[in-house]
Amino acid sequence: MLQIIWLGFFVVGLLYALVQLLVFHNYQIFNQLSESLFAMAKTSFELGLGLAGIMSLWLGLLKVAEEGKMVEWLSRKISPFFSVLFPSIPAGHQAQGSMLLNFAANMLGLDNAATPLGLKAMEELQTINSSKETASDAQILFLLLNASGLTIVPISIMAFRAQLGATSPSDVFLPILFATFVSTVTVLLLTAARQKLPLWRPVFLIPFLLLLSAIVAGVMVLSAMSATKMNTASSLIGNGFLAFLVVGILIWGYSNKVEIFNVFVEGAKQGFQMALNVIPFLVAMLCAIAFFRSSGALDLVLKGISSVISSLGFNTDFVPAIPTMLLKPLSGAGSRGLMLDAMKTYGADSFVARLACVVQGSADTTFYIMTVYFGAVKIKNIRYALGYSLIGDLAGFLAAIFISYLFFHTG
Repeated sequence: MLQIIWLGFFVVGLLYALVQLLVFHNYQIFNQLSESLFAMAKTSFELGLGLAGIMSLWLGLLKVAEEGKMVEWLSRKISPFFSVLFPSIPAGHQAQGSMLLNFAANMLGLDNAATPLGLKAMEELQTINSSKETASDAQILFLLLNASGLTIVPISIMAFRAQLGATSPSDVFLPILFATFVSTVTVLLLTAARQKLPLWRPVFLIPFLLLLSAIVAGVMVLSAMSATKMNTASSLIGNGFLAFLVVGILIWGYSNKVEIFNVFVEGAKQGFQMALNVIPFLVAMLCAIAFFRSSGALDLVLKGISSVISSLGFNTDFVPAIPTMLLKPLSGAGSRGLMLDAMKTYGADSFVARLACVVQGSADTTFYIMTVYFGAVKIKNIRYALGYSLIGDLAGFLAAIFISYLFFHTG
């Protein structure tokens, strides 16, 4: 799928460039295409190098949390919660640990770290699956929660915002949390109804309602503020949470006799390598999008969508972020490229750029996750997983638009 999308950007861009040349006599169009390729290749490399430091920081901290048994402690604490969502998994089964680590990596926005942990969890869930070619209830819910993209700390998004000059890279923290929470709750409630999960049990219901109340109350309080105060509050909460999280992990590790400096460095090396591995993908996708945009094809598509939405009487300021929404379920690299393109084109602090960032964090790459996770354990019958996941994506995107207008739109 990714290679088709990638090739499509180049082919459609070239065809529309020919239209520009033959119909509109734009004799500079091929110069524009060439310049966009070289400029974006340089930008992609610079972004990848900038990402290396931040990825190293967070993977180093995650390594300290693992060595300090923080993850193991959380696994024990969350086991009763898991028993409600995954009743078919035996208590203490090894799948629980892998699933928890996977969720932790996703919540920190570490997509590349989450995938191998998710595949390991799927393999362990397959050992208790009675029908090896049909997805079990536990596998479906695990996959749906992955595809909903629940993110508490969107590290990579904030890192890219910092690289592209955002005044406050973490100002998207709360909007992303809200949008991804809507996506996750949507798929959770749909699946719970289908699987008849006892969500009314206090061990699940009380923490869930407390979290829901906190998020709703936070949105209501912030919505009563002016746009300037709201951005300040969002940034303060986001940065404050990150500060306490970093120090808390280090203190936890130290109190559990972990050589926190050496362990951090060991984990940071993995983060540096991960960032280097991302650079070729950034170059490939961002150059394709730059080629597509510089041909004029992307602007033509957006004008068409904008005219339709405008005719319905809606504000059209969100339209430039629609390509990120459309590509997100298909390709994480593609949607990430469009998010970065929006930041470069409109400015990192623009409404469009912030909305694209919130969209990017509101859900995950549904088709990619379905293909990789189910394919790894040779499951052919995925039952209702795809339909429910796409409904969750749509809910997350609508929530992203709503919350971004609330937080960032000044019109």
